[in-house]
Amino acid sequence: MIIAGISGSLRKNSTHRGILRHVNTVLAAKDITFCEVDISGFPLYDQDLNDQGIPAAVQTAHEQLAQADALVLASPEYNYSVSGVLKNAIDWFSRVENQAFNGKALSIMGASPGLGTARSQYHLRQILVFMNSVIVNKPEVMIGQASSKFNEQGDLTDDITKAHIAKALDALIKLCQQLAK
Repeated sequence: MIIAGISGSLRKNSTHRGILRHVNTVLAAKDITFCEVDISGFPLYDQDLNDQGIPAAVQTAHEQLAQADALVLASPEYNYSVSGVLKNAIDWFSRVENQAFNGKALSIMGASPGLGTARSQYHLRQILVFMNSVIVNKPEVMIGQASSKFNEQGDLTDDITKAHIAKALDALIKLCQQLAK
């Protein structure tokens, strides 16, 4: 099994990159391959660019997603909604022929100083309806008071949160296996 992840934050030491590093650790212990997909080189979505063809950075990332059996999106909440870079990436992915989100199991995770990205996750769920993803409903991973659960390098340090993410990944794996039947 291969699971791909996307961080909705481009910052090197972001908590969302830290979530994905922890996801990698959990999955490696289960002999599951994890691949973090880089969206940092995507241009802003523009129909004129799209008419010229899918940019190489988008195509490369899409190929990684297409090879994955399931997906993890780890994204911050910006102004009560989805981060611009993640929304931009999804807009590009939606334009690729046979877009890779279609029918795939997907887990959403996020961390914030406050409510743990609840509002942005609900917006993301709405966006992903168009992508035809099959989203893990429970457990939800909404990590509040993030500054007390991650270190300065963005690494997750809270054992309760680590256990919660492990449960969410178990649910993602189970959903992926159900969809494969």
